[in-house]
Amino acid sequence: MNRILLLLVALCSISVAQAQSVTSAGPDLVINTNGRFVVSTADGKSSFRIGGRLMYDYTLAEQNDVVDEDGLDIRRARLYAEFKTGNWEYKAQFNIGNGNGGTPEDLYIRYTALPGGWTATLGHQNEPFGLNLLTSSKDISMLERAAATEAYAFGRSDGLLFTRSSGNTTLAAGVFEDDASRNTFAFTGRATQAFNLSNGSLAHIGAAYSSRGADVTNTGLELAWAGGPVHLQAEHFWSDDAGADLSGYYLQAGYFLTGESLPYSRGIFGRVKPNQASGAWEVVVRFESGDGDYGDIELGTTDATAFGLGLNYYLGENLRFGISYTQGEDNTNNDSGSEWRARAQFAF
Repeated sequence: MNRILLLLVALCSISVAQAQSVTSAGPDLVINTNGRFVVSTADGKSSFRIGGRLMYDYTLAEQNDVVDEDGLDIRRARLYAEFKTGNWEYKAQFNIGNGNGGTPEDLYIRYTALPGGWTATLGHQNEPFGLNLLTSSKDISMLERAAATEAYAFGRSDGLLFTRSSGNTTLAAGVFEDDASRNTFAFTGRATQAFNLSNGSLAHIGAAYSSRGADVTNTGLELAWAGGPVHLQAEHFWSDDAGADLSGYYLQAGYFLTGESLPYSRGIFGRVKPNQASGAWEVVVRFESGDGDYGDIELGTTDATAFGLGLNYYLGENLRFGISYTQGEDNTNNDSGSEWRARAQFAF
C-alpha cells in the first residue's frame, strides 16, 4: 500500500509537470496544489486527496539529572489517501517509518447523509474523547500531548462512530472494540458547544465519557477560549478503574507574537495560517498535575506535577519548527524528570 501511494504521488507530479491540459471522461477536474494535493470534480461531488506528515525530533530527557535519552528520532511519518464520492468517504492512513511501516492509523468508510444530519464512520479511528487528543498531532501547540491526555484518552480503535455537527454544537457517540481477546467493548461519547462572544472571541465547553468493559469508566471535561492572538485550554479527567479513583488535569495558554489567531471548527482547533510570508511565531506554556502518563519526562505513569514552555515557528501552512522544555516532579517519591525536544515538521 505504501509503495502504491508513493507511486501515485510520483505519477501525478510527472503528469502535472508535462501535460498542458487535463481531461476526464466525466466532469472537468480541479487540481489544488496550494499546500496540499487534491483532485476534485468541478461540481464538487467527488475528490481524491493525498497527504502526510513527517516529524523529525531531537530529544534530551533526564531522570534525577541522569540522561536517559539523547538523540534524533522520527517521531511520526505517515501517508494517507482520502476518497470522496457523493455521500461516501474512505480514508487510509499508514505509518511509513520508525520501524512501524505499514501500521494503520486511520482506515475507515464513512457515510455522510444519515437522517437528522448524522454521519456514520466504520473502521479504525479516534474515539471521541478529549480536545487535546482530537486536535491533530501536527496542530497541537505543545510538541507532545499532556500527561493526562496520554493516560485517559484512548486514541484509535476499531468501531462504529456516529457524529453530528450543527452550528456551534457537536455530538459524537460510538461503540469500539476494547479488548479483542476478551470480546469486550467500549462505549464512548463526546459533546461540545462553542459560543461566539461579543468581542469577537470564542468560548468552548465539552464533555466526554467512556465505559469500558464491566469495571472501567473515564470522564473528561474540557474548556477553551480563543480571541485575537491568545488561546487558552484546559482539561480535567477522572477515571474509576476497578474501584481505583484517578484524576489529572492540565492548563495551557498560547500567544501568537505575529498576531495570528488559532482557527476553530467542529469542536477542535486547527492549523494556523501565517499572516505574512515571513511566517508566524507562537509561545505556549502548560501546567499539568495529577495522575497521568509522564513518560516524556521519564517519570512513567504516576502522580506528578510538571511545567512546560514551548516556542513554534510556522513557515507557511506546511512547515513548522518547534522547541519545548518540560520539567516535573513525582508527587509520590520526589523523583525529578525533564525533557528538551526540538522538531522539524512537514505536513501536507
